[in-house]
Amino acid sequence: MSSGSKMVENLSDNDYRKTLPRFQAQNLEQNQKIFEKVNAIASRKGCTPSQLALAWVHHQGDDVAPIPGTTKIENFNQNVGALSVKLTPEEITELESLASAGAVKGDRYDGSLVTWKESETPPLSSWKVE
Repeated sequence: MSSGSKMVENLSDNDYRKTLPRFQAQNLEQNQKIFEKVNAIASRKGCTPSQLALAWVHHQGDDVAPIPGTTKIENFNQNVGALSVKLTPEEITELESLASAGAVKGDRYDGSLVTWKESETPPLSSWKVE
């Protein structure tokens, strides 16, 4: 698996990820270190980094569920495999420290994408159930 600058170099010229702040040179070195640590945890757990991420979401509580998207059956099978990855409280704490707001460098999006933060969703208190 490619990581860091090698991964960015291997992306096609029109790949959207090349525009994202987290993949820019000034942020890439720090984020690559995090990526390598996540890979090491995944290796210890005998799973892929993607499975580890999905497993972390699964461990957030019974009211939280990841909704991964894929168009390939192999990726679907990988996603389902995340259900068998069990994390200890220490591993959850370690993963959360790696993903903390101060650890990851660069915004997730470049500002041209509208996310939930910019949405005009009415407050829950205004919703009516009929």
